[in-house]
Amino acid sequence: MKILLSKPGLDGHDVGVKVLAHGLIDAGFTVVYTGLRKTIEEIVDMAIENKVDIIGMSILSGTHLILAQKMKEVLAERKINIQWFVGGNIPAKHLEELRKMGASQAFPTGSKVSEVVDYFNSIKRTA
Repeated sequence: MKILLSKPGLDGHDVGVKVLAHGLIDAGFTVVYTGLRKTIEEIVDMAIENKVDIIGMSILSGTHLILAQKMKEVLAERKINIQWFVGGNIPAKHLEELRKMGASQAFPTGSKVSEVVDYFNSIKRTA
């Protein structure tokens, strides 16, 4: 499974997403990292270009609902069917709303790398 990890918006903190990338690589996944401050359009373009299976957005800025809605819209406009997930500074009260927007999973504040790895291993087993 190939995973694109991204940092959308103006959020400049990427230590956590880099730790996650290493954890996923250590677990046998292929990871592509977009770098900081990408637009949703740039992220989707990179996902297509790299032929990834899933897009991950790491958001610490508090704009997770806005960026998730934008991801939903861009994928729909382009008629692209690719799973995406969100993690970072996400309050638990927003998890269900993010899933309703189309996120395959949302990892709230305090999630461990092992939880994310377990989630991807479960997807890999059902694919």
